[in-house]
Amino acid sequence: MEPISYWIHKRAFITPERTALISDKNKYTYKELSERIELMAALLQKKYLLQKGDRIAILSNNREEYLISYFAIAQLGLIAVPLNIRLTAQELTFQINDSGTKTIIYEEETADLYDAICNHIKFENAFRFGDEESILDTTVKQVNIDAANDPFIICYTSGTTGRPKGAVLTQENMFWNAINCQYAIDITSKDKVIVLLPLFHIGGIGLFAFPTLLIGGTVIIPGKFDPGNTIQTIEEMAVTIVMGVPTIHDAIRKHHLFETANFSSVRWFYSGGAPCPKELLNAYLERELPFGQGMGMTETAPTIFMLSREDYQSKVGSIGKPAMFCDILIVDDEGNQVKNGEIGELLIKGPNVMKEYWGLPEQTKEAIREGWFYSGDLMRQDEEGFIYVAGRKKDMVISGGENIYPLEVEQVINELPQVNEVAVIGVEDEKWGEVPIAFVSLNNGEMISEKEIKSYCLMKLAKYKVPKKVIVMEDIPKNATGKIDKKELNKNLLSR
Repeated sequence: MEPISYWIHKRAFITPERTALISDKNKYTYKELSERIELMAALLQKKYLLQKGDRIAILSNNREEYLISYFAIAQLGLIAVPLNIRLTAQELTFQINDSGTKTIIYEEETADLYDAICNHIKFENAFRFGDEESILDTTVKQVNIDAANDPFIICYTSGTTGRPKGAVLTQENMFWNAINCQYAIDITSKDKVIVLLPLFHIGGIGLFAFPTLLIGGTVIIPGKFDPGNTIQTIEEMAVTIVMGVPTIHDAIRKHHLFETANFSSVRWFYSGGAPCPKELLNAYLERELPFGQGMGMTETAPTIFMLSREDYQSKVGSIGKPAMFCDILIVDDEGNQVKNGEIGELLIKGPNVMKEYWGLPEQTKEAIREGWFYSGDLMRQDEEGFIYVAGRKKDMVISGGENIYPLEVEQVINELPQVNEVAVIGVEDEKWGEVPIAFVSLNNGEMISEKEIKSYCLMKLAKYKVPKKVIVMEDIPKNATGKIDKKELNKNLLSR
């Protein structure tokens, strides 16, 4: 299989004048986009002397150069390490060191965070988007790439042990995700897709920037999300697909322009990344706007389930059926397939499943067994094959589309000398889907305020990971085996 940069270069030959990319600054045909990718590839190869397998981090908000860089990286057989700009310098330092990244691209708006990272790391190469030097010789030396096996992206996802894990995705993974998305919601060359999810998340890349460019459609990157600007962009550019997490769709529907906006061009509002409240779903359906839900994971590039146009109204609350080239099983703790209606763990198999966890062979073997990826998510299936989320074996909290693992938060709070024990759980929240709440017991005679605990967390964790509430208890409840009883904590919260 050719590297995915081939998509753009071949499109530049087949449909050179068709619009490929519109940003808040520029508009590119496929021919112009192909030329920009060649320029970026030449810069990385000739100026910075990067070779196949080298890792390159990107620290940036959404912008046209971000997407261009992905395809240049793919063309050279480099490995992208997209960095979540919401994390702290300390958190990002771990990811950069773990991946062995020596080159970084950042932007003016992330310069302070870059400087903070540089207090811990010395990069061999670094440059800012917008400061790229011109290259006289733009001829790029061809690189032999194995799209099925060579790593393309390392996307970090927090681990249940508190150690972030880098999911390694290949270019072939991204190809099959694109195909799955196209088949699931009928993406065509006539579609205009607006990118509202961050390009440092697999959702921003795979839902639906890459699938749209493969099919020859138009991708719109408006910059930082603003609900009013988003509504105006949808109207002015006749956007056809709007993908977002529930918090994005909620911000759009709460904006004063929502009720009178002309959404006649939109054939899909699509949601993923977190549970979608019924109130939000109904707000779109009451306006007779097509609103679908799906589910994916970083490890699956990301698409697993999607609702089709035939089912989004009759199956409200379902995440749909598995994508075309993605198989699933729902099994009990012994690995036996459960009956319809029963809850079990979701297993996934397909060419979209990641290659491995970077540098973690044992965790990879545990996660991928006999070709099946064990997700840790609990699901149930109805008689027609539609899937419903039932919960998570892992304690992960999904807040505004961001994954939060309680243990990571617990470890930080436990650093405080006043703290004896801590337990973090996720609770439902109308705006964010879920938010973390911390229960803390203190050492004898010690005192610490909720504000002090939150302030300490802010120094160590991204803001969205900081508990929205801290509850001090005399003792944290345990079950019969001596483990913290989080079910009892939920009951305690409800009784307050």
